[in-house]
Amino acid sequence: MSSTETPSSETGKPVDAADLASRFTVKRVEREVDRYFRALVKMQGSDLHMKVGRPPIIRLHGSLKELNRGPIDNEEMCRLLFPMMNDKARATFDKEGGADFAYTVDVDGVEWRFRVNMLQQLGRPGLVARRVNNKIPDFRGLYLPDVMGSLCDFDQGMVLLAGVTGSGKSTTIASMLDYINRREAVHILTLEDPIEFVFTEDKALINQREVGIDVKDFGIGMKHAVREDPDIILVGEMRDEETFMTAIHAAETGHLVFGTIHASSAPSTIGRILDLFPEDLHPAIRSAIAFNMKAIVAQKLLPSIKEGVGRVPTCEIMTFNPTIRKLILEGKDEKLADAIRIGEEEGMQDFTKSLKDLVDKELIDRPTAFQVAPNKEALKMRLKGINVSQPGIL
Repeated sequence: MSSTETPSSETGKPVDAADLASRFTVKRVEREVDRYFRALVKMQGSDLHMKVGRPPIIRLHGSLKELNRGPIDNEEMCRLLFPMMNDKARATFDKEGGADFAYTVDVDGVEWRFRVNMLQQLGRPGLVARRVNNKIPDFRGLYLPDVMGSLCDFDQGMVLLAGVTGSGKSTTIASMLDYINRREAVHILTLEDPIEFVFTEDKALINQREVGIDVKDFGIGMKHAVREDPDIILVGEMRDEETFMTAIHAAETGHLVFGTIHASSAPSTIGRILDLFPEDLHPAIRSAIAFNMKAIVAQKLLPSIKEGVGRVPTCEIMTFNPTIRKLILEGKDEKLADAIRIGEEEGMQDFTKSLKDLVDKELIDRPTAFQVAPNKEALKMRLKGINVSQPGIL
């Protein structure tokens, strides 16, 4: 019997494995709405918006652009959107007024994935979909700082990516995991809602589980995860107390854990985590953060002036050296920003340094840098070659 054959349970005769797989593969039905997803891909836009009373709208390099067609009425919108949802998504939509799920569309023979949020506003359905790149770019392709590679070298602990929605957190983490995948024979386990990037295994063994499809809920998924011999775990977004506690427990027990969180800067992420817990638990949580967190990276996406490059990330990187740990344990979060500036020789950087580097590399222009700079005077000094860090204040 060849390696591609398996015995048939009915006849005892060999069955070709490829033929067996094809019997259980269901070709997805072409849907009317797919044309707008194809337009998004071909225009190289990032997001698709659909709202009753407006034509479909695509976000292109940060700006919204209407497609060349008339407004969509309520009847057409229902016809376009509702067939996209499976039973689980439809039940969630009917109960909560919204649902998140992944969606795939074939574009010229290539399957593209989208992160979809179906919503209801003024009693009418609508949609926002984020295009997920098929190819996971490496650090160089994302224009991330070189130090990001070293954040993949830890044996255990937690690395968090912070930022607002649409800041590229998921893409950055995917590039970090793929960097590990191409270098190390480890087991990477992801628990996602929904799965955004599908990895191609290289040196690593990779299992990706989607909440609601592969596992009932996040809690059960994490309970199973620690029994599945992972070296690295992606837990997705830190949304609540349960998520963070299960993730930090995994970090404490010898795993390297990656996750994302909604926060505007690396220092403010500490407060964001504490907000998930009652105040009487804050000392214990500070201790867990100080001794298990390896790095927090906050990022924002900015329009680029480099030809062929749409947007680039500006990054704030806080690694957990003894000074950072001490400040967190003592509750002196207001001094973390200064500690980051002083820690540049250890690979840390604040947004001011990041913006200066992007200007120097001609990836963004000065007006863009000053528009988003947390401290415009500090950026002005940086561009003149003067570092305004304040040693001794700690």
